[in-house]
Amino acid sequence: MLTPAERLSRPALVVVDMQNDFVRVGAPLEVADARATISAHRALLDAFRRRGFPVVYTKFITRPGYTLLWEWSPQCRPPTRCCWKGHPRFYPDVGKELDCTDIIQEIYPEPDDVVIEKFGYGAFHGTPLADRLRERGVESLLITGTVTQICVEETAREAFHHHFKTTLVTDAVSSYVPDLHAATLKNFAMKFGWVESSENLLKLLT
Repeated sequence: MLTPAERLSRPALVVVDMQNDFVRVGAPLEVADARATISAHRALLDAFRRRGFPVVYTKFITRPGYTLLWEWSPQCRPPTRCCWKGHPRFYPDVGKELDCTDIIQEIYPEPDDVVIEKFGYGAFHGTPLADRLRERGVESLLITGTVTQICVEETAREAFHHHFKTTLVTDAVSSYVPDLHAATLKNFAMKFGWVESSENLLKLLT
């Protein structure tokens, strides 16, 4: 059995889809609980950057042509155009238009961070993420972001199959369905990886 410290060997932080069209007030796919995770994200980001550990952001991008995603997220169709790259949208909580796919301003990527654009739920499928992590010698991942039972879960499961020791950060993932959020965390801890609070994880980072 791995010790808690061994679970975090050569870590990277993967922040999943903390974008305007999910997090901002009035967003078409708004996850209100995502805003409550911002402080935990800030603490983790600060800790990783101070230690020189890699930080990765993912961005969910939908295409301007039909895909199966349109069946499950009709907001991605015109006229709403949820998560269309470059599409401007007004968000009342910040009082201005922003690119709907951008990472929220509160935890915006820094120049040395890796940003992965994906066209599906998982951050590994069809992207260079695994290569980017291995180039940096990464062995373990802390995964945060939204939505817990969709893109976060898919990314975490893919990480397991790419042989990364993976931990979901309980107070830094969010959902609009509490029961599914809880079920994802419980199931992941049973068969795929670990589930832990940011407070406990910050104590283990060296």
